[in-house]
Amino acid sequence: MSNLLVQPYLTFGGRCQEALEFYRTALGAQVEMVMRFKDSPEPPPPGVLQPGFENKVMHSSFRIGNTTIMASDGCQEGSAFSGFALSLTVPTEAEADRAFAALADGGQVKMPLAKTFWSPRFGMLTDRFGVDWMVIVVTEPAQ
Repeated sequence: MSNLLVQPYLTFGGRCQEALEFYRTALGAQVEMVMRFKDSPEPPPPGVLQPGFENKVMHSSFRIGNTTIMASDGCQEGSAFSGFALSLTVPTEAEADRAFAALADGGQVKMPLAKTFWSPRFGMLTDRFGVDWMVIVVTEPAQ
């Protein structure tokens, strides 16, 4: 079982393309692939896809650093996230400040980026898509 891999899969309820562009700008995400419903080799069963979603994202994959995240529009508008957060670990305080500000643009800060007992910078926010983020600078353990 050591070869198992768990990857986040985000559903954006009709705003996936917008989210991909946002994460590309905010975090330098690299979009690896995008497939739209209209390009699928097999159409979804009748009644599953909301009318007008033919041009929406059926499946996508993007990388932030070494992490692959998968995403979709889902089959209808209006999905909501709850119960988890993505944790972004950065090497410097300056990078934490930059990433936090970029992700917070249009979102809501839950805990401002500040020094904590475990990190020189840690903060929490919800981005404009409703995704919860924790931004942290990890320090080297004392020798």
